[in-house]
Amino acid sequence: MRTRVRGRRRRRNPLRRRSDVVEVWTALVITVLLLLGAPLAGAVAAWWAHDEARAVQAAQRADRHRVSAEVVGRTPDALPSVQGGRQHAYRATVRWTEPGQGPRTAVARVPAGTRHGDMVDVWFDSRDRSVAPPPDDTVVWQHTVTMGACATGGAVAVVLLGHSVVRRIALRHRLAEWEREWARTGPEWTRRRA
Repeated sequence: MRTRVRGRRRRRNPLRRRSDVVEVWTALVITVLLLLGAPLAGAVAAWWAHDEARAVQAAQRADRHRVSAEVVGRTPDALPSVQGGRQHAYRATVRWTEPGQGPRTAVARVPAGTRHGDMVDVWFDSRDRSVAPPPDDTVVWQHTVTMGACATGGAVAVVLLGHSVVRRIALRHRLAEWEREWARTGPEWTRRRA
């Protein structure tokens, strides 16, 4: 004889405690948050980071300009400076000519290995200070992916931390329920029989 069970019946089980019900519902909520909430938080953070990085990129492109300059000398105490994981750069004196303004000279960052007389591309801001080139699309996407991954990881950590707190509280309530039940049932089981 076969028995068919359709759906999950909500029967009152005398062995099921309230803490068990809370734990089951918490596990369901945690699963939904991990599978939907954390990736959604990562996507929203990545979207926001992408918009911000694009705005910074556009602002820097508007503020900075590139000139082709000739290296005319090195400063005596030129130490290498790292530009965001790119090749090392040194500060050297460069000269270039801008249309209508004549020759100009400034100290700018030049790639390592540049010699006297080499032509290099250097970047200046609106106040004619030597600056790094504006970020390209690869840097924007790296920032976007990094922020999205960090936000997803942070959301997962918060959800799992919340889950551990709820489990710990449920365990305390479960132990308290067991203690109360044993206080009622224990004397009946431990009576001496003559």
